[in-house]
Amino acid sequence: MRHHLDAIDLRILAELQADGSITNVELARRVGISAPPCLRRVKALEVAGLIRGYRALLDSRLLGFGVSCFAMVQLKSTTKAEIDAFEARIRAWDAVRESWTLSGDIDLMLKCVFPNLEAFQAFVSQLTAMPNLASVRTALALSKVKDEPTVPFGNGTLT
Repeated sequence: MRHHLDAIDLRILAELQADGSITNVELARRVGISAPPCLRRVKALEVAGLIRGYRALLDSRLLGFGVSCFAMVQLKSTTKAEIDAFEARIRAWDAVRESWTLSGDIDLMLKCVFPNLEAFQAFVSQLTAMPNLASVRTALALSKVKDEPTVPFGNGTLT
């Protein structure tokens, strides 16, 4: 659902996306309004669900999770009950950082992180033992080309 956002709302979103720890006073200064209306706008953007939360972006490698992989999963059956059961198991695995349902011959794509190759191998063993699994293809990530977990704002507008 699209929300009507004016230029100030878009600037607020872009600034918070660039630095979620910015103070309201500094945010207001950057977008060109006073602090009270800025705070009201931020709260309204939160209530509307456009701002889902605030968090620090951490370096998983420096925190001991140097192995990243992607797993492409194909299920035998894609009934709602079977997908729900598979997704519930995926949500319970800490190593799975993202899970996407896809169209085409791959049903789910998982992005995972591990402290070492042994943990990766244990994950693959658990994953391949799951019921309703037709196939799994895994690929270890060699390097990160781009990691931009933000919405692409260009000059204050969505592009």
